[in-house]
Amino acid sequence: PEAARETMFPEGSGPRNRLAEQAVTRYNPCFTTKRAGNHRPFFLVDRFLEQTKTVALQDIALQTVTGLGYELVEIERAAGGLLRITIDLPWNPAQEQFVNVEDCEKVTRQLQFALEVEDVEYVRLEVSSPGIDRPLRNEQDFERFVGREVDLTLKAPMGAAAAGQVSASRKKFRGTLERADNGGWQIVWSDEPQAKPGQKVSRKKLPAPLQALGFTLDELKEARLAPIVDFKGRRGGAAGEDAATEPLPGTELETGES
Repeated sequence: PEAARETMFPEGSGPRNRLAEQAVTRYNPCFTTKRAGNHRPFFLVDRFLEQTKTVALQDIALQTVTGLGYELVEIERAAGGLLRITIDLPWNPAQEQFVNVEDCEKVTRQLQFALEVEDVEYVRLEVSSPGIDRPLRNEQDFERFVGREVDLTLKAPMGAAAAGQVSASRKKFRGTLERADNGGWQIVWSDEPQAKPGQKVSRKKLPAPLQALGFTLDELKEARLAPIVDFKGRRGGAAGEDAATEPLPGTELETGES
């Protein structure tokens, strides 16, 4: 019997070793037999499906909004199943236009139909115009808002490029958006603190020097209009809109799932 056992299961190829080899081949080494058992690891499939749903939602929203003659600015999923879609009117350099409630109603009705057909899950749908912190996403957005105050966040810190002028770890900047001499983009700012209401400023005090940061769109993690409101009348800069006519914080229309 002992000899027969050795003949049936040579050294190193017994039942236990075969099961161990099967376990290593069948499952990720990070999984134990107790954790994985006979179940497939579905987490990779779930992540892939979630990414696919996100892409599908973006395509549906983009086609619907642009098909109605509007610009898709932003898509956001918030807590409680809220799906927020931000739209704007196409840029017209000759006349600045703003989204109104009727525009939001039109897009909402069409989006509800499209989302239902494509079986996109949501609890509440909110369609709104951009607020005062509108995101800037492409070349046309930057061209549209040249001369305005913007907030930039770089993908990487300044590092050696700071040259001792600003912190090497700095990534966030606020300044006036301008065209650079080389045709690219830059923001210009001063680090001088703003005077407090009622504070007297000496005329002999020299203003802090202006600083400029040139950048490309590929270097930006995020860019938005600075949420600054001017109630004194017209804004400065190339945009020249009347601050009182800009919707604050944005026209919006919210509805439940259809």
